[in-house]
Amino acid sequence: MKATARLLSTLLLILFATTAALAQQQRYTISGYVKDEKSGESLIGISIGKPGTSVGTVTNEYGFYSLTLPAGTHEIQFSYIGYQPQKFTLDLTANKRMDIRLGQADRQLNEVVISGKQQEKNINTLNTSLNRLDIAEIKKLPTFMGEVDVIRTIQTLPGVNTVGEGAASFNVRGGNGDENLIMLDEAPVYNSTHMLGFFSVFNPDAVKNINLIKGGFPAEYGGRTASVLDIRMKDGNNQKFGMTGGIGNIFSRLALEGPIQKDKSSFIIAGRRSYMDVLMKPFLKGDMKDTKLYFYDLTAKVNFQLDKNNSLFVSGYFGRDVFGFGKEANMNWGNNTASLRWNHIFNNRLFMNLTTYYTKYDYSLRFTSDEKSTTDQEFSWKSNIINYGVKPAFTYYLNSSNTLHFGVQGTYYTFKPGSTLSRQDADEHRIVLKDKNALEGALYLDHEWKAGNKFGVQYGVRLSGFQYMGKGTAYYYADTVAGTRKRFIGSKDYESGKKIADYYFLEPRLSARYAVNSTSAIKAAFSRSAQYMHQLSNTASPTPVDIWTPVSNNVKPQLTDQVTAGYFYNAPGDKFELSAEVFYKSMKDQLDFIDNADLNLNEFIEADLLNAKGRAYGLELYVKKDIGNTTGWISYTLSRSERKTPGLSMNEWFINRYDRTHNLNIVASHEFTKRASMSANWMFASGTPATFADSRLEFQDWDIPYNTTEKRNNYRLKPFHRLDLSFTYKGRQLKRWKGEWVFSLYNVYARRNAYTVYFRQNPDDPSKKEAVRLSIIGSIIPGITYNFKF
Repeated sequence: MKATARLLSTLLLILFATTAALAQQQRYTISGYVKDEKSGESLIGISIGKPGTSVGTVTNEYGFYSLTLPAGTHEIQFSYIGYQPQKFTLDLTANKRMDIRLGQADRQLNEVVISGKQQEKNINTLNTSLNRLDIAEIKKLPTFMGEVDVIRTIQTLPGVNTVGEGAASFNVRGGNGDENLIMLDEAPVYNSTHMLGFFSVFNPDAVKNINLIKGGFPAEYGGRTASVLDIRMKDGNNQKFGMTGGIGNIFSRLALEGPIQKDKSSFIIAGRRSYMDVLMKPFLKGDMKDTKLYFYDLTAKVNFQLDKNNSLFVSGYFGRDVFGFGKEANMNWGNNTASLRWNHIFNNRLFMNLTTYYTKYDYSLRFTSDEKSTTDQEFSWKSNIINYGVKPAFTYYLNSSNTLHFGVQGTYYTFKPGSTLSRQDADEHRIVLKDKNALEGALYLDHEWKAGNKFGVQYGVRLSGFQYMGKGTAYYYADTVAGTRKRFIGSKDYESGKKIADYYFLEPRLSARYAVNSTSAIKAAFSRSAQYMHQLSNTASPTPVDIWTPVSNNVKPQLTDQVTAGYFYNAPGDKFELSAEVFYKSMKDQLDFIDNADLNLNEFIEADLLNAKGRAYGLELYVKKDIGNTTGWISYTLSRSERKTPGLSMNEWFINRYDRTHNLNIVASHEFTKRASMSANWMFASGTPATFADSRLEFQDWDIPYNTTEKRNNYRLKPFHRLDLSFTYKGRQLKRWKGEWVFSLYNVYARRNAYTVYFRQNPDDPSKKEAVRLSIIGSIIPGITYNFKF
């Protein structure tokens, strides 16, 4: 703690000295909001500055900006891709409030670009390992069954992959899926996909801004160690009523938005429902006739501008998947989130966003005997995780070169690992795993400093803490032979609110940029991140019933140090941009499992968990073209993700399940005319690692496979590759009604990519074993969607 105090004191002294130096000059501040002229939507990433100089700033996530300049006459320009720039000549003799509305440029994409693609070139920003996407860009990509998908799109970016088609999560730079912090309007989301991984839970009609951060995390982000996926919803049109939607062969969607009070408040509500169960029904007979397979979600948001200094936002999401066969087998799962945010401008330099949120993820299973059974049997299982959080965040704009970010965060967790009922006739048996409760808190401070055109740095620190507490039971174990189940030695009950275990970490963050010239820059970053919760899963199957658990007296937090360095280039005229980044991650206290670990409904699950070390390193290449009739990007990642667990795999490093040595994505879109365009996406990746027996012992009637090397992930599946195509044709664009047809082909050459491989006896010759490839998709899947906007 003494080191923490010294570091915080040093930061405060630097900031005090900077502020004192600035105070010696006569300076004034212009500030305000920048919004879209037609819809009233706040615009993120607007560039505000003096043309031809490095003096400037950008709007934050709520469209607010603050720029401090010396007294005198200045020419200020507001500019943004897809909008007409505006210039003002100001004679600054006092602080000035300027709320700006930007009009769209004459030649505009079909979907208004209102998200975070900055007019600033990537060589001018301090961020490393950051990808920004807008909905107009995403809608150009080939779709699965004609539907736009946020999660599928980010998997085409460098450093991002997945273990296979149908996987319920994505992996970033060698991290597990539970190491990604996914937020919708600042509320955490624990399962980001529908239909076992094929569609994301984020309705594209309601999404405004998408940021994926893979390294060099700003100090405000914490609790996860691999990436941050920050998704912001639209506010809703506060000028006029509008409607968008689509009708496809898998699901339909509809979004309504409009003013509650013009210029002051607005709403947006968007819903989707799949109907695969309805389409399949005529073709299902017998026991399959009552099959249920569908999902639905509802996204809503309202906002109120209370006065010029106060705004209020309320947003929520509710979604669910349902899968079952009649009354015999049923499963459903889903997310609920709610966010309440208050924006307050204390003065022209100090901005606050106060967020409170609620998140719940739950799932349930139920199996019953069929009508033909002679016994009445039932099995049910329920589990959930609930969060309550509060996050006051402050931004203080010292001047055009110095910005201070600071805040406090707190989250209360309730984990319900599982409650089950097993019944056979009148005989009932219940298992109720005890709830787990925890409190996570953090305070952070960072300083963003731009020293002219050449150099910039953002440095800060995050102090995080976690308390595992009652009401609950703590179990205690004695260490055994490495790699084997720990021996239970006792337990202790704790009253509500009593501390069972606590952890505290200091997480320094640093990002720096040096401009080589007007077209290129070098960036580097270091970040330390702590993670206080884990997802328990030792299966390759894409199911949503994995268990979330907090750290405890037996399970330690995961701590990750990451170093990133890169070269960034923007071609003259912004014809294209490219980047090359290298990274190295050192991961401590990752969770692993003993062989044959029992993770389901195991009250003593912590006895089967092991602490492991991890490391990941690689090279990421990215080339992107935004201008012209042909646009797109190419991303390539060469990487390795490894783990070392005492007692397993001969105590040597072994490859992670989600390691992909080579990962290549080629995304291209071509506009033939204003009404017709085509896009393609081809991806290639090394096969995922797997553990297979390499020998067999035959003894009398026993046939026992075993692994002589005792190494995990000793084989790799065949490489994964797939081509997707889509064609978009816009109908006659009327004044109020605009429509388009999207035709898509997924898996064009019908590649049967293996999700996993399992072994069985040959049905024709039981004396032989055979490998069976499990492919989630093995054929061409066509799709068609009609999108409309009114």
